[in-house]
Amino acid sequence: MLGPDNKIVVEAFDDPGVDGVACYLSAARTGGVKGGLGLAEDTSDAALACRQVGPITIKGKFSAGDEVFSEKRSILFKRLRVVRFLDQKRNTLVYLVYSDKLIDGSPKNSVSAVPIMQWPAAAK
Repeated sequence: MLGPDNKIVVEAFDDPGVDGVACYLSAARTGGVKGGLGLAEDTSDAALACRQVGPITIKGKFSAGDEVFSEKRSILFKRLRVVRFLDQKRNTLVYLVYSDKLIDGSPKNSVSAVPIMQWPAAAK
């Protein structure tokens, strides 16, 4: 009544360092007056699903744990981050989402893996 309701938001983003990979992130948003004003601290809960959506092209060298997405979850300090790793043995990109501020127990996290596979050529 005085602000937006609590909700779960689904966002999509492309990996800026790897063409052909899109990630879908769902996370809770706090409603109410504080949420409407951007003063609420959102929970650390999040889920992640990354998929190959085209030919995979790695644009350059990257380090294990490079950040591909970041979002504020409170007015101070807390951020939700998505980082990327390469599992060379399995030829797979691994994406991890986590919150960087630990509150009440272990950090919430979710992982998604994208095997690097040949993309079928377009039919003529």
